This record gives sequence, structure tokens and C-alpha cells, in this order.
Amino acid sequence: MLDINALISLENKNTSALSEKNLTQVNNQIANQLNTGILVLDAEYNIVMWNRFLQVHTDKIATNILDQSIFIAFPELPERWLSRKLDSVLQLNTPSFCSWQQRHHLFELPHTRPITTDSEFMAQNCTFLPIETDGTVKNICILIEDVTDVCHYQTQLQKTLDELAKISRIDGLTQIYNRRHWQESLEQEYAKAQRHDKKLSLIMLDLDYFKLLNDNYGHQCGDMVLIEVSALISSLLRVEDIFGRYGGEEFAIILPETALKGAMELAQRICNSIATKSLTYKTHDIKVTVSLGVAQLSAEESNYEALITQSDSALYQAKGQGRNQVCCADSPTIMAID
Repeated sequence: MLDINALISLENKNTSALSEKNLTQVNNQIANQLNTGILVLDAEYNIVMWNRFLQVHTDKIATNILDQSIFIAFPELPERWLSRKLDSVLQLNTPSFCSWQQRHHLFELPHTRPITTDSEFMAQNCTFLPIETDGTVKNICILIEDVTDVCHYQTQLQKTLDELAKISRIDGLTQIYNRRHWQESLEQEYAKAQRHDKKLSLIMLDLDYFKLLNDNYGHQCGDMVLIEVSALISSLLRVEDIFGRYGGEEFAIILPETALKGAMELAQRICNSIATKSLTYKTHDIKVTVSLGVAQLSAEESNYEALITQSDSALYQAKGQGRNQVCCADSPTIMAID
């Protein structure tokens, strides 16, 4: 009759005997076959063991670095930062971790993907493990994981996401904000101005006779004019000003913390600069002018759309009274070109 318990007992004895006899050899074989770097340090941070992964990925010889301080063997390591990290592992007897997002790499190890990534060294996740002997933490094991591929693909993904986010905000032709993003920005600036009792002004401007320009010279000429005018206006603005393309040849500028007088001065400067700008399309000299309407937020506006309406009305007033000039929403005063 088969005695199951006897077989189990015999198997356990054989396993125990095998473990005692070959444990060190088995552990070394496993460590050397892992695709992960393994460094074991003593309490003074001297290297007492490393595996084949590190031999392959460095130009160091084991006999030259064993029993040597990790900071001498790898002088590129951030000594102050890493010493604090290792101290905490020893004193608290708890693992610690450093990801490639925190530090791209600790050890300057070359990677095997020079074509697919532009980084010089292997991206690494590093784990720091306390090793107990007789109930006391006497060693630290550092596991070095190669995450170069993860780093590369996530970086590429983030670049793509950033580019998509930019495309969603930017007008493709003029490279200034598109209407949707500009209007969202106006809503935010309106809310901030209301909440903190700040001044806020708005400029709406429109290229004069733009349809005639397209009819006479073609839409490519019209595109060139839109690009040049956008660049010129951008050069006249502050960093905090928000410039966007509101419609085909209509533009808008949000001026945070700006009173009506300052907005009118800027509008007049834009008007003068564009009127005196010399543009050339093929062999044609192109003269361009703009009409501008300016409004300042007051207690009467209950939403940001009302501010658009005010400045838009001033814009059409400027166009109706001869173009190439600036009108203010609060009065029929016209600032004309000298």
C-alpha cells in the first residue's frame, strides 16, 4: 500500500538536503540569469556582491570593485542623496524605491537601443532592500531594472499628447490661439476680474477690405497677410495678454488688469504699426489696415459675452466711420491715424 505521508516526508528531506548543499550555487545562477542588476552592499556601503548583468553593462572588473565603496566604484552617483536613501533603509529596515520619472538614471549604464532612444544612459528603476542577518540589518540589496523602452515610449506618448493639446488650442494658419481656447480664456479672466475686482479690457480688430484683397491677389496672398499681421501684433503684446483668431480675418486680444486708457493706447499702436507695415506678395506691394474696437469691463456686464458685444459694437463703429481707426465702446470718440 502506498504511504503518501512517507513520500512527502522523503521529498522534504531530499529538498532540504539539496538546499543546504547547493543553495549558494543556485542563488548565484539565478542572480546571474536575471535581466536585472543586483548590487549588495555592507553597512559601510562597500560592494560585497554584484551579478552578471552589471558585468555586461559596465566596463568594470569584479575583482576591482568588490570590497570597494559604491561611490568610488560609481563616481557618478549623487552621494548625498543616495547616502540618505541608504541610511533610511538601514535604520528603518524598510525598502525604498527610485523610479526613472524621479531620476532618469542613477548608474551610468549604457543601453542597447541607440537607434530607438536619444538618451545616453539606460533609464532605471532602482529598489533598495534591507537584508537581515541574525535579526540585524547588515546589508542592502540594490536592484537595477532597465526601463529604457518604457521611458522612451512614455516620453514619445507625452510628446504626442502635448502636441495634440497644442493643436487643440492653436490656429493652424496664424499659430495664435483659436477661437475656442481664446473664448475659454476670456471666461476665466472675466471670472478672476469679477472675483478680485480687477480691471479687464478687450480689443476686437478686423482687417479692412480683406475680401477685396483675396479677390484681387488670391487666397494665398490673404493667408500671407493673416500670418504677417498676427506676428506683428504678437510682437506688441505682453506675456500675459491673450491673442486669438476670432473669425476669418477678425482677431481679439484679452488684456488682464488693464484699464481702458491702456487698452486704447495699445490698440492705436497696433493700428499705426499695421498701416505702416510694408508687405510684399510676389511682385505686389500690399497695404493693409485694420479697424479696432475697445471695451473695458464694467459693473454693467453680467457675463463675458457682454464684453465681446461691447467691443464688437465699437469695432463696427470704427469700420462705419471710415476704417483704419480705433473706437471705444464707452463713447463715439475716434482715434484716427495721424
